[in-house]
Amino acid sequence: MSTRLEVAKTYKLYIDGKFPRSESGRSMIVKAADGTVFAHLCHSSRKDLRDAVESARKALPGWSGATAYLRGQILYRIAEMLEGKRRELAEAIEVGQKKPKKGEADAEVTASIDRLVCFAGWADKYSQVLGCNNPVQGPYYNFTSPEATGVIACVAPDEAPLLAFVSLVAPAICAGNTVVALASSASPVPAAVLAEACATGDVPGGVLNILTGFRPELLPFIAEHRDIDAVHAANLSVEETTLLRAGVAENIKRVVVRTGVDFHDAAACHSPSWIEGLVDFKTMWHPASA
Repeated sequence: MSTRLEVAKTYKLYIDGKFPRSESGRSMIVKAADGTVFAHLCHSSRKDLRDAVESARKALPGWSGATAYLRGQILYRIAEMLEGKRRELAEAIEVGQKKPKKGEADAEVTASIDRLVCFAGWADKYSQVLGCNNPVQGPYYNFTSPEATGVIACVAPDEAPLLAFVSLVAPAICAGNTVVALASSASPVPAAVLAEACATGDVPGGVLNILTGFRPELLPFIAEHRDIDAVHAANLSVEETTLLRAGVAENIKRVVVRTGVDFHDAAACHSPSWIEGLVDFKTMWHPASA
């Protein structure tokens, strides 16, 4: 009697709304607690990163020029798609944990969905909170308003692999930026599952590009890439943060590295302050009527 081997799923990269394999031909194996192969994932290369940045740059004019209402609707649609993938997401989160605790993965999925809904709501409101009418003397008005920074690289930490990923990506997309996101190195499957939700969730190609790989390999390339306008990361090691900041010093891109973040703290993570570091502020003068 032969023993049948299950066909493990292979998660690919998500670039320009498509699912290519890594140009390097490399792959990573994720194993379940019993040692069996749970899934295969692509091991991203420098070329994959370049392709993702090109895709994000191409999508930027359309996404930043889209209405705030449309961006909010698409973020909400991603949340809807994740509701339908609860079991798959929870299983993916538990595979990345050494000793998963009952209910923790489900709670993380719920918090991730709620976070997407939160920033869907902020899409048409954050500019009113972060912008202002400046007090000036004279026959004119002076306004400051936020606008998208551009292409943002999001680097997810290893803890809370789905919730941290969503917490970094959602504020950037909400504000009209396009994103190249590197999933958790230790637990990349949840981000790969989210990519599949995006593909059927009305997200325009290139708005969100998802890579799976290893931070030590890709961080230097993220830092030195001149077509990435900003980096959004959280809870990186001192060595990783130093590496990132040393690299961007050469091309003067903005770096937002959040430290000590408790991603389950909704009061802190649902704040528009998460959007503030990912936008530029434009000041306009307008003559007042007589």
